[in-house]
Amino acid sequence: MRWMLNAGRRASCNDKIDKVIDVSRAGDIDFAIVWRPMTMVFNRLLLAAALSLASIGHAHAQLRGHGGPVRAVAISSDGKSVVSGSFDTSAIRWSLTRNVALQVMRYHDGAVNAVTWLQDGRVATAGAEGKVALWTPSKQQPDTVFEGHSAPVVSLAASPDGKWLASASWDHTIRLWPLVAGERRVLEGHSQNVNGVAFTPDSRALVSAGYDETLRIWPIDGASAPIVCNLPTPLNSVVVEPDGEIVTAGADGKIYFISAQGDIIASVSASPAPVIALAASSDGHLIAAAGIRGSVGVIDRREHKLLRTLVGPGLPVWSVAFFPDNKRLVTGGTDGVIRQWDAMTGEPIDSAVVDAPNDPLAAYANDPGARVFRACVACHALQPDEDNKAGPNLAGVMGRKIATLPNYRYSEALKHMNIVWSKKTIAKMFEVGPMVYTPGTKMPEQKISSEEDRRALVDFLARATATK
Repeated sequence: MRWMLNAGRRASCNDKIDKVIDVSRAGDIDFAIVWRPMTMVFNRLLLAAALSLASIGHAHAQLRGHGGPVRAVAISSDGKSVVSGSFDTSAIRWSLTRNVALQVMRYHDGAVNAVTWLQDGRVATAGAEGKVALWTPSKQQPDTVFEGHSAPVVSLAASPDGKWLASASWDHTIRLWPLVAGERRVLEGHSQNVNGVAFTPDSRALVSAGYDETLRIWPIDGASAPIVCNLPTPLNSVVVEPDGEIVTAGADGKIYFISAQGDIIASVSASPAPVIALAASSDGHLIAAAGIRGSVGVIDRREHKLLRTLVGPGLPVWSVAFFPDNKRLVTGGTDGVIRQWDAMTGEPIDSAVVDAPNDPLAAYANDPGARVFRACVACHALQPDEDNKAGPNLAGVMGRKIATLPNYRYSEALKHMNIVWSKKTIAKMFEVGPMVYTPGTKMPEQKISSEEDRRALVDFLARATATK
């Protein structure tokens, strides 16, 4: 394995991995984002549905209010509040002591993909339209909006010294936004989507993780080129531990432990499918790794072994965060519910957590096309009496011109295209990728490489979306 400095100087990462430990256990942990045959997509979303602010009777109840999957969660330093961002285009600041929504933040024209707390108690949110907003508690509009990204922003990090806010985007860049003083900066070098950012504890460096299979360590002062460490998989998330060790997760289902100097220390095989979200306990002992099939693995960082697995209702877990006590976790799921867990036992704090939702594809259990479509079911409804979700309702999609479904807010670029959806055009889109076939879409670059899978998908859609 090699890494390269941008200035052209080469240096070696450790060619061997000090430890490779397989901690996967059948039935315990199964992370997946279904990059193949199909990824879960971050589409342009509807405005938030009316919130249902349910209170469930005791201090550890679930939080319900979002009208779509919970894409991001972050807990305040005192553990009394959590902020969540959703595919429904809203962010909500919740009281964890009263289980009520304290502030509903609506500004973004698309999914709220990332949230974080600032040292002064404000909240930062980032959306699919590429903007970053800063919010004061109780205010209905953001105090500040940072603009510059040309694609969805999917990760935020605030520097420990309170001076910088970093944003990672699918426009292949990282941006540094000054919170105190200084000039805005753009960090360029990734060749594909940047999926994660995290500051080092001393605020002197920023770590970024990209779909281009590189982890980059950027000096904040810009005095030297970043360390670029090549990994064998696209990267989805990154955290930095209190001692400076870097932990990143990839599409190969492994968690990589990397030193502050860019050397690989260990690799934990957590699953044959990808890990999509990470969280680290503040004491440096535990890592939580979340995946699309509803499981969260809790890993001992020092021993590099799986301790336990949190099993929810079987739907994708998009986000995860530790409480300050390092004993509890909060997760954000596809069903729009924020759940709390005992990280020490792996059990839900609220016993209702494991209630399984109705499976919209239950009637198609043996259909190979339905298996391909399962990655999309959280964002697209199939029946005409269902509401739009993150993406438009697909009922009657065959023969429909692109971007013409009433009451759905499409990307502006799509409204000027002449594509009519059919088996042929849908298959072509997933053969070449949405960004190539429909430029300007907010869907990420994704392809279904198997012709058999593409055929199964379009045959399924033709049957399942036919209107009577």
